[in-house]
Amino acid sequence: MKLVKKRIEKDRSGFVELYPEELEDMWHVYNLISLGDNLKATTIRRVQNESNTGSVESQRVRLTLTITVEDVDFDPQGGLLRIRGRNIVENKYVKMGMYHTIDLELNRNFTLFKPEWDIIALERIEEACDITKQADVAADQLYEYIFTEALRQDIRSLVENKSKFILIHCSSGHKHSLQEVLQDSAVQSQLTDTKFAREIVALDKFFKMLNDDPDRAFYGWDHVRKAEERGAIGTLLLSDELFRSADIPTRKKYINLVESVRSIGGKVLIFSSLHVSGEQLNQLTGVAAILNFPLPDIELEEEENQS
Repeated sequence: MKLVKKRIEKDRSGFVELYPEELEDMWHVYNLISLGDNLKATTIRRVQNESNTGSVESQRVRLTLTITVEDVDFDPQGGLLRIRGRNIVENKYVKMGMYHTIDLELNRNFTLFKPEWDIIALERIEEACDITKQADVAADQLYEYIFTEALRQDIRSLVENKSKFILIHCSSGHKHSLQEVLQDSAVQSQLTDTKFAREIVALDKFFKMLNDDPDRAFYGWDHVRKAEERGAIGTLLLSDELFRSADIPTRKKYINLVESVRSIGGKVLIFSSLHVSGEQLNQLTGVAAILNFPLPDIELEEEENQS
Protein backbone atom coordinates (compact mmCIF):
# COMPACT_ATOMS: atom_id res chain seq x y z
CA MET A 1 0.00 0.00 0.00
CA LYS A 2 1.21 3.47 -0.83
CA LEU A 3 0.46 6.48 1.32
CA VAL A 4 -0.22 9.22 -1.22
CA LYS A 5 -1.22 12.00 1.17
CA LYS A 6 -1.94 12.40 4.86
CA ARG A 7 -3.27 15.29 6.91
CA ILE A 8 -4.23 14.84 10.56
CA GLU A 9 -5.23 17.91 12.59
CA LYS A 10 -4.49 18.54 16.28
CA ASP A 11 -8.00 17.38 17.20
CA ARG A 12 -7.20 14.07 15.38
CA SER A 13 -9.64 14.74 12.53
CA GLY A 14 -8.31 14.54 9.02
CA PHE A 15 -7.80 12.34 5.98
CA VAL A 16 -5.42 9.96 4.26
CA GLU A 17 -5.17 9.15 0.57
CA LEU A 18 -4.12 5.56 -0.08
CA TYR A 19 -3.22 3.44 -3.09
CA PRO A 20 -3.77 -0.32 -2.52
CA GLU A 21 -1.44 -2.53 -4.55
CA GLU A 22 -1.96 -6.08 -3.21
CA LEU A 23 -4.85 -8.21 -1.93
CA GLU A 24 -3.48 -7.93 1.60
CA ASP A 25 -3.86 -4.16 1.32
CA MET A 26 -7.63 -4.60 0.93
CA TRP A 27 -7.71 -6.38 4.29
CA HIS A 28 -5.99 -3.38 5.86
CA VAL A 29 -8.48 -1.02 4.19
CA TYR A 30 -11.36 -3.12 5.52
CA ASN A 31 -9.97 -2.69 9.04
CA LEU A 32 -9.50 1.05 8.55
CA ILE A 33 -13.00 1.98 7.38
CA SER A 34 -15.60 2.53 10.09
CA LEU A 35 -19.27 3.45 9.94
CA GLY A 36 -19.61 7.22 9.87
CA ASP A 37 -16.35 7.82 8.01
CA ASN A 38 -16.42 9.72 4.72
CA LEU A 39 -14.99 8.02 1.65
CA LYS A 40 -14.00 9.74 -1.60
CA ALA A 41 -13.27 7.57 -4.64
CA THR A 42 -13.92 7.16 -8.34
CA THR A 43 -16.85 4.90 -9.17
CA ILE A 44 -19.21 3.85 -11.94
CA ARG A 45 -22.90 4.83 -11.95
CA ARG A 46 -25.60 4.12 -14.48
CA VAL A 47 -27.42 7.34 -15.40
CA GLN A 48 -30.36 8.08 -17.66
CA ASN A 49 -30.57 11.01 -20.05
CA GLU A 50 -33.73 12.18 -21.80
CA SER A 51 -33.31 13.62 -25.30
CA ASN A 52 -35.34 16.43 -26.86
CA THR A 53 -37.53 13.84 -28.57
CA GLY A 54 -38.43 12.25 -25.23
CA SER A 55 -36.39 9.09 -25.66
CA VAL A 56 -34.39 7.90 -22.66
CA GLU A 57 -30.83 6.68 -22.95
CA SER A 58 -28.97 4.81 -20.23
CA GLN A 59 -25.20 4.95 -19.92
CA ARG A 60 -22.47 4.12 -17.42
CA VAL A 61 -20.51 7.14 -16.22
CA ARG A 62 -17.27 7.24 -14.26
CA LEU A 63 -17.33 9.93 -11.59
CA THR A 64 -15.87 10.83 -8.21
CA LEU A 65 -18.19 10.60 -5.21
CA THR A 66 -17.86 11.27 -1.51
CA ILE A 67 -20.15 9.19 0.69
CA THR A 68 -20.74 8.74 4.40
CA VAL A 69 -20.12 5.08 5.16
CA GLU A 70 -23.19 3.15 6.31
CA ASP A 71 -22.29 -0.41 5.33
CA VAL A 72 -19.05 -2.27 4.56
CA ASP A 73 -18.95 -5.65 2.82
CA PHE A 74 -15.68 -7.50 2.31
CA ASP A 75 -14.90 -10.72 0.45
CA PRO A 76 -11.44 -11.82 1.71
CA GLN A 77 -11.07 -14.46 -0.98
CA GLY A 78 -11.48 -12.09 -3.89
CA GLY A 79 -10.36 -8.94 -2.08
CA LEU A 80 -13.61 -7.21 -3.05
CA LEU A 81 -14.56 -4.30 -0.81
CA ARG A 82 -17.96 -2.67 -1.29
CA ILE A 83 -18.83 0.50 0.63
CA ARG A 84 -22.42 1.77 0.72
CA GLY A 85 -23.56 5.18 1.91
CA ARG A 86 -25.21 8.50 1.12
CA ASN A 87 -23.60 11.04 -1.19
CA ILE A 88 -22.54 14.21 0.67
CA VAL A 89 -21.12 16.23 -2.25
CA GLU A 90 -23.64 16.96 -4.99
CA ASN A 91 -22.62 16.67 -8.61
CA LYS A 92 -24.19 16.48 -12.05
CA TYR A 93 -25.33 12.88 -11.73
CA VAL A 94 -25.88 12.18 -8.02
CA LYS A 95 -27.86 14.43 -5.70
CA MET A 96 -27.11 15.01 -2.05
CA GLY A 97 -28.40 12.20 0.16
CA MET A 98 -28.72 9.63 -2.63
CA TYR A 99 -27.34 6.17 -1.90
CA HIS A 100 -24.45 4.73 -3.84
CA THR A 101 -22.14 1.72 -3.47
CA ILE A 102 -18.45 2.22 -4.18
CA ASP A 103 -16.31 -0.77 -5.12
CA LEU A 104 -12.78 -0.16 -3.90
CA GLU A 105 -10.23 -1.74 -6.22
CA LEU A 106 -6.52 -2.40 -6.39
CA ASN A 107 -4.32 0.20 -8.08
CA ARG A 108 -6.85 2.99 -7.64
CA ASN A 109 -6.56 5.86 -5.14
CA PHE A 110 -9.18 6.64 -2.54
CA THR A 111 -9.38 9.16 0.30
CA LEU A 112 -10.67 8.32 3.77
CA PHE A 113 -11.87 11.06 6.15
CA LYS A 114 -12.34 10.39 9.87
CA PRO A 115 -13.64 12.70 12.60
CA GLU A 116 -10.99 11.11 14.85
CA TRP A 117 -7.94 9.07 13.84
CA ASP A 118 -7.15 6.86 16.83
CA ILE A 119 -3.79 5.19 17.50
CA ILE A 120 -4.95 1.80 16.18
CA ALA A 121 -5.98 3.23 12.79
CA LEU A 122 -2.75 5.21 12.45
CA GLU A 123 -0.66 2.15 13.29
CA ARG A 124 -2.63 0.14 10.75
CA ILE A 125 -1.64 2.64 8.04
CA GLU A 126 1.99 2.56 9.14
CA GLU A 127 2.02 -1.24 9.01
CA ALA A 128 0.26 -1.45 5.64
CA CYS A 129 2.57 1.09 4.01
CA ASP A 130 5.84 -0.25 5.46
CA ILE A 131 7.28 -2.62 2.87
CA THR A 132 9.53 -4.24 5.49
CA LYS A 133 6.43 -5.54 7.31
CA GLN A 134 4.59 -6.89 4.30
CA ALA A 135 4.38 -10.57 3.36
CA ASP A 136 5.79 -11.96 6.60
CA VAL A 137 5.08 -15.51 5.51
CA ALA A 138 5.33 -16.83 1.95
CA ALA A 139 4.54 -20.42 1.01
CA ASP A 140 5.60 -22.11 -2.17
CA GLN A 141 5.03 -25.78 -2.96
CA LEU A 142 7.22 -25.60 -6.05
CA TYR A 143 10.43 -25.41 -4.07
CA GLU A 144 12.56 -27.67 -6.24
CA TYR A 145 11.22 -26.23 -9.48
CA ILE A 146 11.94 -22.68 -8.41
CA PHE A 147 15.58 -23.31 -7.61
CA THR A 148 16.16 -25.52 -10.62
CA GLU A 149 14.87 -22.70 -12.80
CA ALA A 150 16.84 -20.15 -10.80
CA LEU A 151 20.04 -22.02 -11.60
CA ARG A 152 19.12 -22.53 -15.22
CA GLN A 153 18.21 -18.89 -15.75
CA ASP A 154 21.01 -17.63 -13.50
CA ILE A 155 18.64 -15.75 -11.19
CA ARG A 156 21.31 -14.93 -8.62
CA SER A 157 19.00 -13.21 -6.11
CA LEU A 158 17.15 -16.51 -5.60
CA VAL A 159 20.21 -18.74 -5.64
CA GLU A 160 22.08 -16.58 -3.12
CA ASN A 161 19.09 -16.51 -0.74
CA LYS A 162 18.17 -20.19 -0.94
CA SER A 163 18.99 -20.67 2.74
CA LYS A 164 16.08 -18.39 3.61
CA PHE A 165 13.60 -20.84 2.07
CA ILE A 166 12.57 -23.90 4.04
CA LEU A 167 10.49 -26.94 3.12
CA ILE A 168 8.18 -28.14 5.89
CA HIS A 169 5.85 -31.14 5.92
CA CYS A 170 2.48 -31.08 7.69
CA SER A 171 -0.31 -33.56 8.31
CA SER A 172 -2.74 -32.08 5.78
CA GLY A 173 -3.28 -29.23 3.35
CA HIS A 174 -6.13 -27.71 5.33
CA LYS A 175 -6.01 -24.28 6.93
CA HIS A 176 -5.66 -25.62 10.48
CA SER A 177 -2.30 -27.17 9.53
CA LEU A 178 -0.81 -23.69 9.23
CA GLN A 179 -0.62 -23.66 13.01
CA GLU A 180 1.27 -26.97 12.90
CA VAL A 181 3.74 -25.59 10.36
CA LEU A 182 4.38 -22.40 12.31
CA GLN A 183 5.13 -24.35 15.48
CA ASP A 184 7.89 -26.28 13.72
CA SER A 185 11.25 -25.38 15.28
CA ALA A 186 12.83 -24.79 11.87
CA VAL A 187 10.13 -22.28 10.99
CA GLN A 188 10.27 -20.62 14.39
CA SER A 189 14.02 -20.05 14.08
CA GLN A 190 13.55 -18.40 10.67
CA LEU A 191 10.56 -16.28 11.60
CA THR A 192 11.48 -15.05 15.06
CA ASP A 193 11.19 -11.40 14.02
CA THR A 194 7.90 -11.57 12.09
CA LYS A 195 4.60 -10.30 13.41
CA PHE A 196 2.85 -13.61 12.79
CA ALA A 197 5.52 -15.59 14.63
CA ARG A 198 5.34 -13.25 17.63
CA GLU A 199 1.59 -13.79 17.76
CA ILE A 200 1.98 -17.59 17.68
CA VAL A 201 4.58 -17.51 20.46
CA ALA A 202 2.44 -15.19 22.61
CA LEU A 203 -0.70 -17.29 22.16
CA ASP A 204 1.19 -20.48 23.00
CA LYS A 205 2.57 -18.79 26.11
CA PHE A 206 -0.94 -17.69 27.10
CA PHE A 207 -2.38 -21.20 26.80
CA LYS A 208 0.55 -22.67 28.75
CA MET A 209 0.08 -20.04 31.45
CA LEU A 210 -3.65 -20.73 31.53
CA ASN A 211 -2.87 -24.37 32.22
CA ASP A 212 0.10 -24.01 34.59
CA ASP A 213 -0.60 -20.71 36.39
CA PRO A 214 -4.21 -19.63 35.66
CA ASP A 215 -4.01 -16.63 38.01
CA ARG A 216 -1.64 -15.03 35.47
CA ALA A 217 -3.71 -15.71 32.33
CA PHE A 218 -7.00 -13.84 31.91
CA TYR A 219 -9.42 -13.52 29.00
CA GLY A 220 -12.72 -11.72 28.47
CA TRP A 221 -13.30 -7.99 28.89
CA ASP A 222 -14.24 -7.98 32.58
CA HIS A 223 -11.23 -9.95 33.82
CA VAL A 224 -8.74 -8.22 31.54
CA ARG A 225 -10.06 -4.78 32.50
CA LYS A 226 -9.63 -5.58 36.21
CA ALA A 227 -6.08 -6.76 35.56
CA GLU A 228 -5.37 -3.53 33.68
CA GLU A 229 -6.71 -1.45 36.59
CA ARG A 230 -4.18 -3.17 38.85
CA GLY A 231 -1.32 -2.56 36.40
CA ALA A 232 -0.72 -6.29 36.05
CA ILE A 233 -0.77 -6.82 32.27
CA GLY A 234 2.54 -7.75 30.69
CA THR A 235 1.21 -8.78 27.26
CA LEU A 236 -2.20 -7.86 25.86
CA LEU A 237 -3.64 -9.99 23.05
CA LEU A 238 -6.44 -8.45 20.95
CA SER A 239 -8.36 -9.48 17.84
CA ASP A 240 -8.60 -6.89 15.07
CA GLU A 241 -12.36 -7.61 14.99
CA LEU A 242 -12.74 -5.58 18.20
CA PHE A 243 -11.63 -2.43 16.37
CA ARG A 244 -14.17 -2.93 13.58
CA SER A 245 -17.06 -2.62 16.01
CA ALA A 246 -19.87 -0.40 14.73
CA ASP A 247 -20.40 0.70 18.33
CA ILE A 248 -18.04 3.65 18.90
CA PRO A 249 -17.93 3.34 22.74
CA THR A 250 -16.93 -0.33 22.38
CA ARG A 251 -14.14 0.53 19.98
CA LYS A 252 -12.93 3.36 22.19
CA LYS A 253 -12.81 1.21 25.33
CA TYR A 254 -10.39 -1.17 23.62
CA ILE A 255 -8.30 1.73 22.30
CA ASN A 256 -8.11 3.09 25.86
CA LEU A 257 -7.10 -0.37 27.05
CA VAL A 258 -4.26 -0.48 24.52
CA GLU A 259 -2.99 2.97 25.50
CA SER A 260 -3.18 2.14 29.21
CA VAL A 261 -1.22 -1.10 28.88
CA ARG A 262 1.45 0.60 26.76
CA SER A 263 1.75 3.45 29.26
CA ILE A 264 3.02 1.03 31.91
CA GLY A 265 5.42 -0.71 29.53
CA GLY A 266 3.17 -3.60 28.52
CA LYS A 267 3.31 -5.24 25.10
CA VAL A 268 0.24 -5.17 22.80
CA LEU A 269 -0.33 -7.64 19.97
CA ILE A 270 -3.24 -7.22 17.56
CA PHE A 271 -4.09 -10.51 15.83
CA SER A 272 -5.50 -10.79 12.32
CA SER A 273 -8.80 -12.69 12.38
CA LEU A 274 -7.86 -14.11 8.97
CA HIS A 275 -5.02 -16.12 10.53
CA VAL A 276 -5.38 -19.29 12.57
CA SER A 277 -4.02 -17.59 15.70
CA GLY A 278 -6.60 -14.83 15.34
CA GLU A 279 -9.39 -17.38 15.00
CA GLN A 280 -8.22 -19.06 18.21
CA LEU A 281 -8.16 -15.74 20.04
CA ASN A 282 -11.68 -14.94 18.83
CA GLN A 283 -12.84 -18.14 20.49
CA LEU A 284 -11.62 -16.56 23.76
CA THR A 285 -13.79 -13.43 23.22
CA GLY A 286 -11.01 -11.70 21.25
CA VAL A 287 -9.20 -10.28 24.27
CA ALA A 288 -6.71 -11.98 26.58
CA ALA A 289 -3.76 -11.02 28.77
CA ILE A 290 -0.62 -12.54 30.23
CA LEU A 291 -0.01 -10.97 33.63
CA ASN A 292 3.27 -9.96 35.24
CA PHE A 293 2.04 -11.25 38.60
CA PRO A 294 -0.89 -13.44 39.71
CA LEU A 295 -4.27 -11.96 40.69
CA PRO A 296 -6.20 -14.74 42.43
CA ASP A 297 -8.44 -12.21 44.19
CA ILE A 298 -10.26 -11.37 40.94
CA GLU A 299 -11.65 -14.88 40.69
CA LEU A 300 -12.57 -14.77 44.38
CA GLU A 301 -14.37 -11.42 43.94
CA GLU A 302 -16.41 -12.86 41.09
CA GLU A 303 -17.36 -15.94 43.10
CA GLU A 304 -18.41 -13.76 46.06
CA ASN A 305 -20.52 -11.53 43.79
CA GLN A 306 -22.25 -14.56 42.27
CA SER A 307 -23.00 -16.00 45.70
